[in-house]
Amino acid sequence: MCHDESVPEDDTEHLPGAVGGATRVGRTVRRPTGPWTPAVHELLTYLQDNGLRGMPALHGLDDEGREVLEYVEGRGVPIDREVVLDTVLEEAVAWLRDFHDIVDGFRPEGPRTWRGGEAELGPGQIICHNDPGAYNWIIQGGHFVAMIDWDMAGPGRAIDDLAFLAWTGIPLYREIPVEDVARRLDLLVDAYGEWGPMTVLDAVVERMTEAAARIEAGQARGDQGYINLAKVGEPQRTRDRVAAFRERIPAIEAAL
Repeated sequence: MCHDESVPEDDTEHLPGAVGGATRVGRTVRRPTGPWTPAVHELLTYLQDNGLRGMPALHGLDDEGREVLEYVEGRGVPIDREVVLDTVLEEAVAWLRDFHDIVDGFRPEGPRTWRGGEAELGPGQIICHNDPGAYNWIIQGGHFVAMIDWDMAGPGRAIDDLAFLAWTGIPLYREIPVEDVARRLDLLVDAYGEWGPMTVLDAVVERMTEAAARIEAGQARGDQGYINLAKVGEPQRTRDRVAAFRERIPAIEAAL
């Protein structure tokens, strides 16, 4: 349990973007908890203990039952208005590879309750971040410095995380010049060092189709975070974007 130090009332700030809402209080971020929180905290503690860089330190719960995390200095990425630098993309992918290499050793016995429900690791699975979109990156001095918002973590395949990162990090969810897509896709696969670009493109269609299904399921079970996404037209927005992306794939493949 983390007990509040005295923080002046004017040193608090609502942080936009977090699915469940978040508040900066001094040098910390306070976030609502849920049935998934114990599993996520078990994961974060393991990663912290095993030296993963670029993640906010966990400081337990406050007196209101909110989780308390380190506030990471820097700025977020307004993805609809910004395409991150090639170097930032490479740094984020290199971070993802480090995370996957470390989390491969995290094999909790038996099921855990994640945000998507109770699950345990299946064959070929790791605990994925599950939401490593560019909107969850912190940029400082022109460099990727941290991945935030771990609430969606749970079992999955490593390539699913890489595909999700590519969706907003390249980006693939909207149209940019096809030569840029091909170049940045090559950067992404080189930085991760496991799969070729065609494999990643296929994985993106599968993962983002699944993302829409997960949003719909979350809304149906009354998860407020997923219900909030309805305000921006989810899950239909993602389904429309996946359909448009599929039509662009032949041109991307031709440019590779």
